[in-house]
Amino acid sequence: MDALSERNPRVVSAVKLHRTAQRRKTGFFLAEGANSVESALDTGRVEELFYSAKAAGREHELVAGAAAAGVRTTLVSDRAAEMLGETVTPPGLVAVCRQVDVPLREVLDAAPRLLAVPVEIADPGNAGTLIRVADAVGANGVVLSGDSVDPHNGKCVRACAGSLFHVPVARERDTDATLTALEAAGITILATTAKGEVDLDEADDLLSGPVAWLFGNEAHGLDRTVADRATHRVRIPIHGRAESLNLAAAAAICLYASARVQHTPRR
Repeated sequence: MDALSERNPRVVSAVKLHRTAQRRKTGFFLAEGANSVESALDTGRVEELFYSAKAAGREHELVAGAAAAGVRTTLVSDRAAEMLGETVTPPGLVAVCRQVDVPLREVLDAAPRLLAVPVEIADPGNAGTLIRVADAVGANGVVLSGDSVDPHNGKCVRACAGSLFHVPVARERDTDATLTALEAAGITILATTAKGEVDLDEADDLLSGPVAWLFGNEAHGLDRTVADRATHRVRIPIHGRAESLNLAAAAAICLYASARVQHTPRR
């Protein structure tokens, strides 16, 4: 089998998916590396799998399994694999996938008990880490609210390590509409703020019901008007000398706290 070069039209079209505008136009995105590709294949979202000769040797079962499942598998040259990948050392395994985001209404119709709602999150690595944490704690969805990063961004997809395909992800550019929908669904909205009136260590009763956690922008935190709309504002106790926590760390602490309460039998 001849390997496709970087000039092949299918490869050229796939490479263009590194750009936000092209992803928006086509409804496709790229998933790079074994973890992401395996999760994409498990959920039936792969349109085509590109692989290099090295990757074929290393991930033979994955490529063979994709082909057996009827996915188009395509050998590409090392140069084409480099262009398809975004990392310094490309894994040579890249899938063209159908985008995963769903309408907010679909997330809420499933009667979620735990949601992560980052507002105006800008860094794709943070967004991916947050989605991965949400998956790990068994959250029922992530709602990217306001002018947030595209979850199909390559750095975000890699940071998710496959979790992008496991947990429902919604995007809602209107934060006010997001909060109104959460309220209408009877979900307790908790805002993470440094001066919250509720201490996380004392919030177990609040965490026992359906909860949506609001997390603010990395640089500016939550806008005050957004925090004021929350049912409660919660502070994470800091016992050492650190002034604050970054977004991903704060999200992990809050989401695990919720999961602990929700998964502990009530006496």
